[in-house]
Amino acid sequence: MPKGGRKGGHKGRMRTYTSPEEIDAQMKAEKERKKDEEEGAAVNDEPVEEKPTESASDDSDDEDTQKRKGVEGLIDIENPNRAVQKSKKVADIVLEGPKELSRREREEIEKQKAKERYMKMHLAGKTEQAKADLARLAIVRKQREEAARKKEEERKVKESAAAAAAAAKDLHTMSLK
Repeated sequence: MPKGGRKGGHKGRMRTYTSPEEIDAQMKAEKERKKDEEEGAAVNDEPVEEKPTESASDDSDDEDTQKRKGVEGLIDIENPNRAVQKSKKVADIVLEGPKELSRREREEIEKQKAKERYMKMHLAGKTEQAKADLARLAIVRKQREEAARKKEEERKVKESAAAAAAAAKDLHTMSLK
């Protein structure tokens, strides 16, 4: 027995298809709605005449579809994903006007300018980091100078010691002769 205790599953159910009459009715309703929208957009001053309904049963159906639950009756909302975006014509687009930058572009430009200002101040030695770097460099220079002086002194001491040893060797060899 499969999991869930049922034979088959949700995929084995009988499928329902839309009849051609229903599809035609939906298409007609869609065309009428589009026509009404176009007429409303074309003539804003003239009131659009509503078509009278054929029977009272149609009126009750319209009321049912217009009745909404809870707050839906107070707020009229359209699905923004369903709204058709109208394409702009190339002739309508104005390219001559000043182009406004996006927030990211503006932030990027500001960031680059701030970086340039900081580098100028850094090279002039006005920033905290530049002052710390210069102090570190001064300490390193002093240490190197001291190391060079010590090396020079040690070299002189070795030379004088070598010269004294050579002189002592010469004296020793002369005394043996």
